[in-house]
Amino acid sequence: MTITAAIVLYAVIWFMGLFIALPLRMKSQAEAGRVVPGTPASAPDNPRLRAKILWVTLIGTVVWAVICGVIVSGLLTVEDLDFYGRMRAASPD
Repeated sequence: MTITAAIVLYAVIWFMGLFIALPLRMKSQAEAGRVVPGTPASAPDNPRLRAKILWVTLIGTVVWAVICGVIVSGLLTVEDLDFYGRMRAASPD
């Protein structure tokens, strides 16, 4: 695995985790009863972004390390994921 592939893998894992975590435990301004003038009632009251980013970073780093370990160790290769046999060399007829 190249350094670029590792960075791209981490970015994909991190952003997927962030998009999963953003709506969790979100309370709208309408639910809280405090609608700020000029904002929609469905806007988050307190999104807790700093805490969510921290958790996503911690969990994403662990997930990334496990996936990188599996890839670098060779436990799982691209050939293992070739379910339809398209990567096997064609035999000359």
